[in-house]
This record gives sequence, structure tokens and C-alpha cells, in this order.
Amino acid sequence: MSNFPFLSVLTVAPLVGALVVAFLPRRSPELAKQVAFAWSLLVLVLSVVMWVSFNAGGDRFQFRESYSWIPNWGVSFTFAADGIALVMLMLIAVLVPLVILASWHDAESSKRSIPVYFALLLILESTMIGVFAAADVFLFYVFFEVMLVPMYFLIGSYGGHQRQYAAVKFFLYSLVGGLFMLAAVIGLWVVGGKTFDWQALSQVDISTGTERWLFLGFFLAFAIKAPFFPFHTWLPDAGGAAPAGAAALLVGVLDKVGTFGILRYCLPLFPEASKWFAPWALALGVIGIIYAALLAVGQNDLKRLVSYTSIAHFGFIGVGIFAFTTQAGTGAVLYMLNHGLATGLLFLVVGMLVARRGSALISDFGGAGKLVPVLAGVLFFAGLASLALPGTAPFISEFLVLIGTFTVNKPVAVIATLGIILAAAYVLWMVQRTTQGTLNPALTEVDGMRRDLNLREKVVVAPLIALIVLLGFYPKPVTDVINPAVQATMDDIGRTDPAPSVGTVQEAAK
Repeated sequence: MSNFPFLSVLTVAPLVGALVVAFLPRRSPELAKQVAFAWSLLVLVLSVVMWVSFNAGGDRFQFRESYSWIPNWGVSFTFAADGIALVMLMLIAVLVPLVILASWHDAESSKRSIPVYFALLLILESTMIGVFAAADVFLFYVFFEVMLVPMYFLIGSYGGHQRQYAAVKFFLYSLVGGLFMLAAVIGLWVVGGKTFDWQALSQVDISTGTERWLFLGFFLAFAIKAPFFPFHTWLPDAGGAAPAGAAALLVGVLDKVGTFGILRYCLPLFPEASKWFAPWALALGVIGIIYAALLAVGQNDLKRLVSYTSIAHFGFIGVGIFAFTTQAGTGAVLYMLNHGLATGLLFLVVGMLVARRGSALISDFGGAGKLVPVLAGVLFFAGLASLALPGTAPFISEFLVLIGTFTVNKPVAVIATLGIILAAAYVLWMVQRTTQGTLNPALTEVDGMRRDLNLREKVVVAPLIALIVLLGFYPKPVTDVINPAVQATMDDIGRTDPAPSVGTVQEAAK
């Protein structure tokens, strides 16, 4: 199966499914949902086969395909996946079917086409796969920009309060970042011998000044997409207005394009500039952790609160990347996966709670666990996973980031640890104010609050809970895939892990 064109098929398949779903009659919404779900399962099956076919001890980039596109510009449809990309592709394949199931009734209240809503989810899946699979810088840029379109319509047409404002803000922020990257892409093409092939560009020797400017163009685009402080303000608006399923993909996957881009493009293509900018990037990461956590504590809107927690988590990922150790780097990539699972679950569960209450305001809840105990329990578990409780997958990631950073930059690691304390505060306070304590009498008058999780919703949350627990106790199948790619990235920038001191070795020997 190693010769099978996995990446091109995975990129095109959801797009074909989207066309099928979009042209189904509007009077057959159930058929559209079923076809979209079946198509997403096909992508999941192909992704699992690709995962099994990947040789963790083999070449850095596997499943390589290349098809000529614009020969005069040196542009081609080139796809390839290393361990980092493979993990993100699996995250997409797992989340999209669950999001489709969770969104079964989300489009009904918008009075817009239900088939189009599910078609947009499949188009979004296609572009997300393409951006992680691309091994041509220009192709990556195309997917990076096109990815905005389906999410813009999902927010603007099917979102909640202030959806138009949130959609436009999301689009403009990302578009501005894309313009910075476009300028850098053109500059890279000029100094790189008029090619966009990643492997060829990684061998190009670029002058120090030029390299720093090109790095900055890519980094600004990725910092906005992630988002890192101070480019974060679009995310709470977009996450708060988007339908719960779209928000889960926005925070769980789309934002990872920023951190993935730093790992795939900024570090290997501009190694010296990456090291020169690292102290600034670490500072932005630490500020983001503390600042976003403090803002999350004061939120009264559930979806905005979850969005702010994600900004804090991205601070940890940024710290892990720019610590330049294999432990921290592996932790950062693992955090990208685990954050997608944990925050995806949290957003979906919050969406279920909001749909029942008809409000996202925390003050409109109180004691809801007495009416929907199973839903309240899942919310509590998702919250504990979000704050990286030991035994859940995010704990492993956070621990690796902190211990890997501590070996080279103790102050950054210590300050970042304060984010763990703040995470406990905003998560536990959210759970206490929504599902615990005295029952809010107004809840008993809401019909939706008398319905606990149904079978479809249990099918949505069960796989995510299982993966979070499994990876919390046994992350080896994922770290075995990630480690070689992280080590190769560290080699690209000429960094090795610090050797243990003599005293440390003697203590270990004892």
C-alpha cells in the first residue's frame, strides 16, 4: 500500500463528497447528513490504513506524490507527510465524523440549506488535509488561504449572535496574515532558485538579513492563525459565534496550522532566524499563557471561555517549539493532537449544553447536573482533560513541554507552570457555576434541560473520551511516530539536547 496515492486521494475525496451532498435536494436533509457522515467515515478508514502503512523508522517524508501544475513558476502538486503531519491528518479524520454527528441538528435553526452546511464541513476537511499534506510552499499557501472560505460561511451563515461580525473579523485577520506570508513566499522563490519545492528550499543558503525578513513574514501569518498573543482577539469572537461543531474544528484543527507551519517552514527553512527570534517567541508564549488564562477566569460566555483556554494552550505549544529540545518539541506536537481531542470534546459538550438551554451564558445555568447528570459528567471530564489532569492525554504533552523547557530555560518553564494553576481555576469555576450547586429554577422550565445525552451524542463523546484516556496512559504509538520528525527538525536548526551535568549523571547512577 506504500505506493497508493493516499494524500491526494484524502485531499480530493471530501471535496467530491461535498459536491454530492451540496446537490442533494433541500427537501432531503436527512439524506444529506447520512451521505456526509458516510463520506467522512471513508476518509477515516483511508487515514487508518495510511497510519498503519507509515514506517516510523523509515524516510522522514513518506507517501510522496508530485504532479506538475505551473512548470514556468516551479509549482507542482507535491504531497508528503512526516510524523508531525501524519498525526494531524489522523486528528482531522477522527474529528470530522464526530463533528458531523454532533451537528446533526445545528443547521435547522438557521433557516438555510442543510445540505450546504454539511457540504461546507466536507470542503473544510479537504482543505485541512491539503494544508497538512502539502510539500510545495505555494500549494501550502493556496490551501492556507482557501481554508478560510468554508469556515467563513460556516460562521457567517450558520453561527449565532454577532456571527457576521465574527466571520468578517476571522477572515480579515487571517487574510492579513496570508498577505505577509505571500510576500515571504515570493521572496523565498526568488532567493531559492525559482522553486517552491520544500526539499529543494531546505538546502538553500540564505543571507542573514534576508532570512530574518522571510522568517518574519511566515511567522506573522502563523502567529495570527495559531493564534499567539497579541494576535489572538479574533478567536474568542469566532469561537463564540460559530456553531459548536465548526468551533471544535476551528480550535481543534485550523489553529494548529499556525504551529504546524512554524515547525514545517519557519524552523527548517530559516534556522538561524528561528534561533534569533526564539527569545521573543518564548516571551509571547508565556504572556499568552498567563494573559489568556486570566481572561478565561472572568468570562460569562461558555464558548468564549473555551476559546480563551485555547489561547493559553497555544502558549504552551509555542514555548515547546521554541525551547529547541526534543522533549519540548515532542510535547508541543503531542499537545497539538491532545488539545484537538480535549478541546474538541469540550466545545462539542458545551454546544450540547447550550443547545438545550438556548443560552451560552454561564449565569443562565446553575445546578444543571441535577437535570442532565451524564452530560454534566462528560463536561467535568472534558474540563479536567483541558486542565491537563494526570491520567488524561494533555498532561503528558504539558509535562514534556515543561520538562524540556526547564532544561534550557528555567524562568520560562517556571512562569508557564503558573498557567496550570490558573487552568484549574477557570475550569473548575466553570463547572461549578454551570452544573454544580443549587439548581437554577429557570432550568426546570426549559424542555431541553430535561433531556440527557441521547445515543447519537454518546457515540460522539465516547471515542474522544477513550482516546484521551488511552493516550493519557499509553502515548507510545503516537510518540514513536512524532519523535523522528521532531529530531529531524532539531537537526535542521542545528540544536541538540543539553547533556546532563556530571552531578546529575552520578545521581542517576546511584
